[in-house]
Amino acid sequence: MSRSNTKLRARAVLTGVMLIAGVATGCAQVKPIDNPENSMSSNATQTASANSTSAAIRSPDADLQAQFDYDTASRILGVSYSVRNPSTSVALVVFDRGNASAVAAGRQKFGAVGAPFEQAQGEDVELTHAVFPLRKPTPTVPPSPIAIRVEPGKGVTGRFEVALKGSVAPKRLRWCVGVAPFDTGYLHEPHDSAQGQLWTASFTVVDHQRMLCTPWYDVATGKFES
Repeated sequence: MSRSNTKLRARAVLTGVMLIAGVATGCAQVKPIDNPENSMSSNATQTASANSTSAAIRSPDADLQAQFDYDTASRILGVSYSVRNPSTSVALVVFDRGNASAVAAGRQKFGAVGAPFEQAQGEDVELTHAVFPLRKPTPTVPPSPIAIRVEPGKGVTGRFEVALKGSVAPKRLRWCVGVAPFDTGYLHEPHDSAQGQLWTASFTVVDHQRMLCTPWYDVATGKFES
């Protein structure tokens, strides 16, 4: 067992569960996490281009490229992506690496991309990697988020596959990922890994996080909406 996994196991019980709040639907392409107690507004703008199964998103926070591969028979969606930090001076963290409880319980390998949160509204399905506000009362062992650091001008790649829940055939799919400026005020316990430098985040990062979303992917045409 690696030193990183040992530390994480010491901080979380095996029965730790992920307690997360829902993401509001109908959001803009770049959006903050909705927090009922501390709702934020963002004047961030972005441009998006979509072509077939690939999409490129540019925003002041981060640049996202994503490719979808959806199999209607198995209901498995594969997402390959890269997130680039466009800043010339400020590091970025990307919240796609799951949480300490999942690592401690063996549901996820340390440094690997975590399981996304899935939310369906009718025939639209949104998958999200992000930090969500803790549900109250606060759990005894919070699922501390793990983020990967991206240096200015650099990028990080990832891939995940997920079998969609339910029985309703989706018409549209979308994936969102949370990003935030690197700040040791809400990030601690750095660990080096083969994937990059990983940090554990406190839940105050919700106040600083921004969401970067792909356009909607139309299942029937196999293309992103432009």
